[in-house]
Amino acid sequence: MNGFVGTSADDSFRRLYADNFPAMLSYALRRVGGLDDAADLVADIFLVAWRRRAEMPPGDEARLWLFGVARLTLANHSRGEQRRHQLSERLRLELREHLITHDPTGDLVEVRAVREVMAQLEPVDREVLELAVWEQLAPREIAVALGLSSQVVRARLSRARNRMRLLLENTSGQAFSDHRMARSGHVRGVPTMLEPKEGKA
Repeated sequence: MNGFVGTSADDSFRRLYADNFPAMLSYALRRVGGLDDAADLVADIFLVAWRRRAEMPPGDEARLWLFGVARLTLANHSRGEQRRHQLSERLRLELREHLITHDPTGDLVEVRAVREVMAQLEPVDREVLELAVWEQLAPREIAVALGLSSQVVRARLSRARNRMRLLLENTSGQAFSDHRMARSGHVRGVPTMLEPKEGKA
């Protein structure tokens, strides 16, 4: 059984596209270097999803399945270590511009520290933290998207949050207060990165 059983495949895919295009575009913009690259990635995500539509689960899990498709599609876009390094550098510049544009009163030293700390996390830990903070997915949803167990996701999130606490304190020379951390963390604030969501598993 899949999400297309009993319905028109074309209509079902159009609904999937309409409901999830904004989320996929945000996903792409946060992980590649520019609008053109993001547009190409989103197009490929939905092309792969169409080809694999028979595997799509029903109901709300279709969105999480699409995040899994997006993750694999993004991996296929990688072209060697140099390419990944260039994309990372460009992404950091865009994030800096976004933070300055949306939080002109923020302390830029702390903003820079948070951004640099995220880049120091292990890739597997950074990935689950990005999905939790940027895409606002709960651990159980991240587990579905990445094909992992909820226990593994919670362990990685806990490790990433603890590592960020230590790195932020070492980078700033003192522990960030919750208020100052919220200003510099952005995207729901650093406390959201470092504390589990209430009411979600």
